[in-house]
Amino acid sequence: MKYRRLGKTDLKVSIVGVGTWQFGGEWGKTYTAQEAAQILEKAKEVGINLIDTAECYGDHLSESLIGQYLKNEKREDWVVATKFGHKFNDLFERDQVWSANQVIKQLENSLKALQTDYIDLYQFHSGSDEYFDNDELWTALDKQIQAGKIRHLGISIGSNENIHQTNNATKVNAKAIQVVYNRLDRKPENEVFPSCQEQDLGVLARVPLASGYLSGKYKPGAEFGQTDVRHRHTDRDDRLKIVEEIKQYEVPKKMDMAQWALAWCLKHPAVTTVIPGCKNVKQVESNTAAVQYISDNHPQAWKDEEEEK
Repeated sequence: MKYRRLGKTDLKVSIVGVGTWQFGGEWGKTYTAQEAAQILEKAKEVGINLIDTAECYGDHLSESLIGQYLKNEKREDWVVATKFGHKFNDLFERDQVWSANQVIKQLENSLKALQTDYIDLYQFHSGSDEYFDNDELWTALDKQIQAGKIRHLGISIGSNENIHQTNNATKVNAKAIQVVYNRLDRKPENEVFPSCQEQDLGVLARVPLASGYLSGKYKPGAEFGQTDVRHRHTDRDDRLKIVEEIKQYEVPKKMDMAQWALAWCLKHPAVTTVIPGCKNVKQVESNTAAVQYISDNHPQAWKDEEEEK
């Protein structure tokens, strides 16, 4: 595994993390605590230390499964990122909860679910600019930093072109941007990434496998069940046709397409880490193998003091 500094923070994060939206039950499978623990244990074994989750992956369900694992772990060995701003009602149904009081209540519920005293990266979760431009919210969150319940703030932008929130990240003391970035969606390269680099913000690339389409496992015409978020994608076949062209013309022969897709993201100088979802232990191992295609000359490459000597 390789590690990078997450923006201006002191966080040393693995360049491949574990995304855990799937633990919330919206990717066609429900998880037991044992199944979630097996995935996280394998992640630890291969050197992954970053877990990304959210309040609304189930009603704190994903966080709870992670918390059941973390209670038996050395907490300092993990970088735990979660989010705020939505309340899960049912599959694919959320309420918007953005007032300062509501968010602080969410924070307390997340801490309880995760069975931890602090969150390493607490992220504004795909909210509108109206919700973002609320000084009362950021003041309340700053007090939680002072209280030791949050180490750092981040912004998970909803639109891949949301330059307003990206440009104002430093102003609200956010030190990382989470954004959809993959070979099928390169919009962040235009404005978001240059702004992140200028401010020295960490970048978490979510959906790096384009909802699994860049895994190379699916062909046009693929169908997904009602509990799988992909059944709602109306452009599914169009995306899969493009994937077939990419596989034919861009992916080196004999190279696993999923590993290629993750390495493709990680080679951009703005990207700190990718956070693909992992449905099982095998996917954790496969995702981690992308590291072999990455060099250490990234602007945020982590160099230990001993190495520097």
